[in-house]
Amino acid sequence: MNQWLDERLHLSRLNDKFLRKAFPVHHSFFLGEITLFALVILILTGILLALSFEPSNTLVVNSFDPGTAAKPNMVPAAYHSALKINAMPFGDMLRRIHHWCANIMVAAAIIHMMRIYFTGAFKKPREINWWIGILALIFSVLTAVTGYILPYDNYAYNTVKVVYGIVASVPWVGPWLAQAAFAGNFPGDGIIPRIYGYHIMLLPMILLGTVGAHMLLMIKQKHTQPQYAKRIAYKKIVGVPLSTQQTPIMILLALLLAGIVMLFAAFIPVHPVEFFGPPSTVPINNIKPDWYLLWVFGALAIIPSLEIHLPAGGLLTSEFIGAMLFPAIPIGLMFLVPLLDRSKENLYYAENPTDHPKRLAWGVAFLAFMLVLSLAGYKPDLISAHVLPDGTAANTILWILVFVVPIVSYFLTLAIVRGIAALRAADEREKAAHALDHGQSSPSHD
Repeated sequence: MNQWLDERLHLSRLNDKFLRKAFPVHHSFFLGEITLFALVILILTGILLALSFEPSNTLVVNSFDPGTAAKPNMVPAAYHSALKINAMPFGDMLRRIHHWCANIMVAAAIIHMMRIYFTGAFKKPREINWWIGILALIFSVLTAVTGYILPYDNYAYNTVKVVYGIVASVPWVGPWLAQAAFAGNFPGDGIIPRIYGYHIMLLPMILLGTVGAHMLLMIKQKHTQPQYAKRIAYKKIVGVPLSTQQTPIMILLALLLAGIVMLFAAFIPVHPVEFFGPPSTVPINNIKPDWYLLWVFGALAIIPSLEIHLPAGGLLTSEFIGAMLFPAIPIGLMFLVPLLDRSKENLYYAENPTDHPKRLAWGVAFLAFMLVLSLAGYKPDLISAHVLPDGTAANTILWILVFVVPIVSYFLTLAIVRGIAALRAADEREKAAHALDHGQSSPSHD
């Protein structure tokens, strides 16, 4: 039977090419696999949730609170189906698992890219895979955002209102772009069906395509090896084969991840659609996105209110600058990383971050910049805003922290790394002197 299949499908070539691929055994290399396993759980739970979700803005009678015959309580079908899912056996648990897997996937992808950056694994010939990884992270975030709009409670309604306004703020083409993206003006009957299409078809297809391309390139170019591999077998692949040893490790890791997610889901609730109620004209103050988008809200917090009239009827607003133009800077810098790094190509081994102090310092400064912006987005009143006599708020302290903290982080990191290097050099000199003294004091055997 095996010979029959091999003659037709060339399974032996598949085994030699892929199934015998050596995987490094190091805990930091499992971050990419955690991201992949979270995506698989998201797809499976998303399919189950989609079977009971009704992607429609059509008003239906709320069976959980029907009102009266004279005045029935009408709610959007999407909101009502979210209530039904919560009432189903394990329905709320399924929503929680889906929610926490989305957060874990984004977090694991971010930490995975941090490892890639700090160990120099983005260098030639792996620049393309670095760019694909950034695209996969961006589309992961977009997929998550469309997901928490779908229940269409009052929180989601106000959230999509903010997103619609941001898209509409693009100079010249903003209103047309917003109508094209959200199937008409806000609020409109086509918003939830359009978001649903993005969430279950368009974005997952793009996400699967980028993740698939990322994995194929990784297999083609091979992992960077951990530092210990240099001592064991120089410039040779050190690891365990996929088919016989890595696969059981991956299965155990997937089961462990699923268990942790279920533990989270059992004890930590997620977005309560019943609390916010159906969409209404009552606004919700202090709308906050999930943690991975707080930095965008921080950018909006530090940009003062302004309107600049451009030629041909264009309008440049603080909303566009803070939510689209300003965030494009850190994202653009991430794409430029392989082009800005001037150190030699990295073909074999993960680098020690302290061997490249400037790259390490830039990375720490970038993280500090994002953390300060996230703090500003989560709780801007934690950082006092100086109120001018005319009543306008000038977030002077916030502006200072957003730029001063990264600068201080950069130079502090350089100082620490150079101090460590000096201590190592002194230790090496001491060992060399000790060895020399020991050699000179040894008795002669002539």
